[in-house]
Amino acid sequence: MPGFLLSQGSRVSCAHQGSATPTAAFPRVTVGGQAVILLSGPWSIAGCPFPPPPTSNGPCVTGTFTSGTVRVTASKQPLAIQAAPGTCVPTGVPLLVMQTQTRVRAS
Repeated sequence: MPGFLLSQGSRVSCAHQGSATPTAAFPRVTVGGQAVILLSGPWSIAGCPFPPPPTSNGPCVTGTFTSGTVRVTASKQPLAIQAAPGTCVPTGVPLLVMQTQTRVRAS
């Protein structure tokens, strides 16, 4: 599944609009001057407004993308891409890519 590579400049959030920050940037490879993001690292989520127990199972704390690049790697590690599905923990809602670079597409 091809998609645009995610970089440190990408805007990612949980479905509740909490802001997600990557924890596994790879600074040796850049796209538009921003480090690409490895698939292996989780995303830290801040500002999720979803209520905590007992009202619900929120707020979102971390998120991960479940698939990424296969043919394009950085240091033999797959990269995160816009088209890949992502999930937030502990709520299970999607991790959404709101904005990313549109120059480099990989599969």
